[in-house]
Amino acid sequence: MAGTDPIAEAVGDADALFVLTAALLTPARFPSVLGDDYPAACAALGLEPYGEGYGLVFGQDGLGARWTVVVDDVSLVAVAISSWDCGMAYDLSPDERSVVTGLPGWPLDVASRAPGVPAPHDPEPEEGDPAPLVPPSGEEWGPAQRRLGADEVARQWTAWRAQVTDAPGAGDRPADPSAAAEPSPSGAPSTSTTADPATAASDSPAAPVAAAPASPADPVAAPAAGAAPGPAVSGAEDAAAAPAGAGRDPYDGVRRVLDELQGYLDQPPPVGRVRSDAGESEGVRTLRADGPGWSLVARADDMAFVLLDELPGEVLPVARGPRLPALLEGLDAMAVRPS
Repeated sequence: MAGTDPIAEAVGDADALFVLTAALLTPARFPSVLGDDYPAACAALGLEPYGEGYGLVFGQDGLGARWTVVVDDVSLVAVAISSWDCGMAYDLSPDERSVVTGLPGWPLDVASRAPGVPAPHDPEPEEGDPAPLVPPSGEEWGPAQRRLGADEVARQWTAWRAQVTDAPGAGDRPADPSAAAEPSPSGAPSTSTTADPATAASDSPAAPVAAAPASPADPVAAPAAGAAPGPAVSGAEDAAAAPAGAGRDPYDGVRRVLDELQGYLDQPPPVGRVRSDAGESEGVRTLRADGPGWSLVARADDMAFVLLDELPGEVLPVARGPRLPALLEGLDAMAVRPS
């Protein structure tokens, strides 16, 4: 690796590497675009699910080709990422002895490019080389896009939470799906109140949270200011058929997710399917769980959001009823945490 070589000497050298960015691949923190859990993410890169994890270094060689270099020096990559997050310069140059493998392409979108070399492109394939890694398409919705959408909800929890009608308590009815939020004097969206109990059905489908148009890199963008917040369905409700003529109840999928999560407490899933990380506020953690066809983002002391493969781009809020608090508490207790 020639990450510390002068640029002029490294340009044109296929063995050089201009490091652009990096990511961790550990049981508690991995690019969710790669899979629902840590073993799946490792398998996507042809790696064994090593307990200590890996560092992923994304860069270009001296010819401009894209490479993902896998290293086993996790601490070095973690320090580099922390420094960059704080706005500090850090020269990430892993020792060649720490390199596990080099894979052509990038599995994630990398916006930057190395100076003085050709535009990023896949390297010329050689016999036996794996197919180049490519980021997920922004033109379709599938498991990768759903997981990326959940990442975005987790990063912007406050914005999403502010769009949701205050969750009704146990036995209360969901808010009126037709109620629109009135902008507050500060311009921030406000939440609506519950509907007239005489006209609201406790098992009626709740409207998903409205989202602003998303870019290909952000499958689920933050809600637009002033958008109508979606009422949340209680996690304690039993599955119920949608009213005649109303179509399929989107919350049938949410109830299925809650049942599968309950199963995680009885039989732990593969490591990394349930993760807990520091939230925006001190002492508050964000809970993340994934499974076949779904992702959940929650705060153990608050509500949850669910995304489904079957509902492209929609974010479904789930209120705190009698069932959800205990479920989230149990999941948070078993979740993998960054060391």
